[in-house]
Amino acid sequence: MKLSQASLSLLEKTIRQAVSKYICGCEQTIVTDIHLQANQNSGELSIFDDDDEDLACITIEEWMTYDGDDFYESAERILSTLLNNMKNGGDFDRLTILKPYSFVLVDEEKETVAELLLMDDDTLLVNEELLKGLDEELDSFLKELLEK
Repeated sequence: MKLSQASLSLLEKTIRQAVSKYICGCEQTIVTDIHLQANQNSGELSIFDDDDEDLACITIEEWMTYDGDDFYESAERILSTLLNNMKNGGDFDRLTILKPYSFVLVDEEKETVAELLLMDDDTLLVNEELLKGLDEELDSFLKELLEK
């Protein structure tokens, strides 16, 4: 699934709008995750917190017309890339949410589909790309260790 630049800009604007409710000059005091609920049929993206408080909602036209079986995988890829770009741009630096917190993709039943972005100073999310070749490296290390 490929989104237009207008849809990507709308997604970014909506995420900014949702997290803007957690920006102030005060200490980090709020404990919550940010949930993004994508719906292929209606094209809606709803953003809410742990207490199911709606933070923002938009409709993405391309989602309504997408007929592939990999909707959540595509949405995960798009949203994860967008959130990482926003993080790198400093969009989440002033939020009053206590770390660690996550941006999570959920389905219609609000079950977690994927963790899109973990905000923590000390933790790194492990993904397939990071784990590539790890088995071979560990096997080689163990073999060398046992030979000595």
